[in-house]
Amino acid sequence: MRIAPPSANRRLTSLLAALSLAAGTPTLSMAQSTAPTITVATRAGQPPVLAPWAGPHGGVPAFDQVKVADFKPAMEAAMAENLAEINRIATNAQAPTFDNTIAALERSGAAIERVEAVYGVWNSTLNDAAFSGVARNMAPRMAAFSDQITQNAALFKRIEAVYNDPATKKLTPEQQRLVEVRYKAFVRAGAKLDATAKTRLSQINQQLAGLFTRFQQNVLAEEADSVLVLKTDKDLGGLPASLREAAKSTAVTRKVEAAGVITNTRSSIDPFLTYSDQRALRKKAWRMFTNRGDNGNAHDNNALITQILQLRAERAKLLGYPTHAHLRLDNTMMKSPEKAMALMLEMWKPAVARVHEEVADMQALAKKEGTPADFKIEPWDYRYYAEKVRKARYDLDQDEVKQYLQLDKMREGMFWVAGELFNFAFVPVTDVPVYHPDVKVWQVNDKTTGKQVGLWYFDPYARPGKNSGAWMNAYRKQERMDGQDVTTIVSNNSNFVKGKDGEPVLISWTDATTLFHEFGHALHGLSSNVTYPSLAGTSVVRDYVEFPSQLLENWLPTPQVLNKFALHYQTGKPIPQALVDRINKASTFNEVFATTEFMASALIDMKLHLAGDKVIDPDKFERETLAELGMPHELVMRHRTPQFSHVFSSDGYSAGYYSYLWSVVLAADGFSAFTEAGGPYDKAVAERLRKNVFTVGNTIDPAVGYRAFRGRDPKIDALMKQRGFPMAGAKAASPTPAKKPVGKIKSAAGVKRK
Repeated sequence: MRIAPPSANRRLTSLLAALSLAAGTPTLSMAQSTAPTITVATRAGQPPVLAPWAGPHGGVPAFDQVKVADFKPAMEAAMAENLAEINRIATNAQAPTFDNTIAALERSGAAIERVEAVYGVWNSTLNDAAFSGVARNMAPRMAAFSDQITQNAALFKRIEAVYNDPATKKLTPEQQRLVEVRYKAFVRAGAKLDATAKTRLSQINQQLAGLFTRFQQNVLAEEADSVLVLKTDKDLGGLPASLREAAKSTAVTRKVEAAGVITNTRSSIDPFLTYSDQRALRKKAWRMFTNRGDNGNAHDNNALITQILQLRAERAKLLGYPTHAHLRLDNTMMKSPEKAMALMLEMWKPAVARVHEEVADMQALAKKEGTPADFKIEPWDYRYYAEKVRKARYDLDQDEVKQYLQLDKMREGMFWVAGELFNFAFVPVTDVPVYHPDVKVWQVNDKTTGKQVGLWYFDPYARPGKNSGAWMNAYRKQERMDGQDVTTIVSNNSNFVKGKDGEPVLISWTDATTLFHEFGHALHGLSSNVTYPSLAGTSVVRDYVEFPSQLLENWLPTPQVLNKFALHYQTGKPIPQALVDRINKASTFNEVFATTEFMASALIDMKLHLAGDKVIDPDKFERETLAELGMPHELVMRHRTPQFSHVFSSDGYSAGYYSYLWSVVLAADGFSAFTEAGGPYDKAVAERLRKNVFTVGNTIDPAVGYRAFRGRDPKIDALMKQRGFPMAGAKAASPTPAKKPVGKIKSAAGVKRK
């Protein structure tokens, strides 16, 4: 659940914020593999991946013409072209102005952005041995390229001149915001350092880029190389029919002679741990998954983490911050790591207390079932016995719910919600190339005018070489510069397990929630209505970017969605109200599990990056810190340190994983605006949300935008109630309230905000 990193050039606007970041329509089975080839205009000897995007919809990536061998020369040529553009801006003989400096930077880098958009797709979804070699070679060079821009003294002098020019106050609010964002991004990237410090900073960035790539590739290798082989039908014991079929299908695909195969990804492991009645196999599956990157082999990530932490600490000191955590949170809504820690610890103690209560319930049930007297709930038992308690207490079987959650229908439900809240219509298209047969594409239009607002690509299934989890990408950002009307191209990526051909893919309630979450990111990008691309869509600070996505999760359980789209995969009948009532009754059950496993990861992330230049043994640090926090023995971090890609495959969520918690505070409070009015589809509230949150990108301070939507600062009460935690009295949750802008809009660094 994340935003993929943006391209190198426009990444500079938030360089150290690093945003990594479906009624009545045909189903996913619509064939699109026969899309016509897009003819691209290339200069002699120029790789097609470097050419401007041609074809319909304002131009699209020519995915069908991509060759891995072309990435290196294409990126070299694009970087050289961009540096030449930068040099022309920096050496312009005219006095610095907004147009010849700030706007000129916005116009630069088109080639590198196109190449990096496609490169990012291969890096996250088609990362085979051939591409891995290219990535290892190019990662440090791309970091050095970014530094050549941010450390260009003549360029920064011009940016600084515009920033300090009194005439800047006469610009439009969006232009003022862009000037401030550009200036502060360059400062945070080391533009004010002396030559020696700049050289060392660039060395650090290049080293980190290489380490990030190795970390990601190690996790991918561990996931691809390790599987749990279910040798006999007994090994399938307890698994619902859909999981049995998926395991059997995976065995056939991988050419393994066995009853089934469970792959080493969350989408396979979590259901197995929930339903398998074979405790020894649950333990084996749990260990395989939680030990990714921690097996003492060639793919062990512990030494890499130690190096990454040391380099980040050194970089923070160079830039004038006590720790990497202080650097990362300087321009967020939370503003300081101390405030983020306070927020997490406020919820940690009640969450842990609830875990102990739930474990006691599980232990009692296990005893009732006749387990040995010395039986103790272990981490590989938690999901299994939690499901049993859920059935016993609420008469709710997750597999029963799953029969009504068809992937295609859930996608159609998301489209319907987007139509109700944002006036969008999704129309399947077959006239664009895709990079894999699984990928399908929709044109997104304004329902009233019919005008195209963007394209939405959907890559739903797991495969070797694809990152685990779920995320959103933006291939192209929306903009209106120089009279253009450029529409965005976004994608959602998941890792659902494919079933038999022609049969619907059934997903869990949790997976359906994640699907809505990631679609929230896509809607954030699709709704963008700004002038300058660096401020468009999801280009907001880390602890705000998850707010729109967390918020959209609330529309899955609405009666309108369930009645229309939660249809039984065999009978086509809508989910019964009695089952919905049981879902609602159990809505806070096991929320403590999700909250605690998440916060354990977020606390470790923050504490690692508050340790400064201390040399850290990741395994030891994780073990000792969790013990100090009182981490329940029966739980494990959602992302253990050696596989914590959010934090160690880029700077993206480093010292920022807490942002999911802050965002759910915002989302719970924000959804209350709907429930306090006319309900989830209240038109007036939806318009305020669209106008002040989804369309504005980073053109305004997020705290100002939230207040304009909500009418006040956020409170934590709604979240505590949603998670089933006791809460005494209304309590404001806003870390540092933003003042209403007067004249020049305050930047995100002034108050704060994935």
